[in-house]
Amino acid sequence: DMKTRKKAYGNSNIVGRNIERLRKERGIRQKNFISKLQVMGLDINPTSYSKLEGQLRIATDKEIYIISKVLGVPLEALYKDYE
Repeated sequence: DMKTRKKAYGNSNIVGRNIERLRKERGIRQKNFISKLQVMGLDINPTSYSKLEGQLRIATDKEIYIISKVLGVPLEALYKDYE
């Protein structure tokens, strides 16, 4: 039972929406996903991660790289449908 987004997406990054969709498609809770990222060496907290998914802050290259690894998708998948 994945919660739906409360706030509208921002425009600070172009990957957040896809990251959220891919994570939910895999049935991974945000809390568990953050733990996986931390294990991979990403120092990220829930608030910061939430803002990344919500496109309310810039995503760093390191974050994007590690997130793609944890999701098991090529980097391009995080940019899908961006025109």
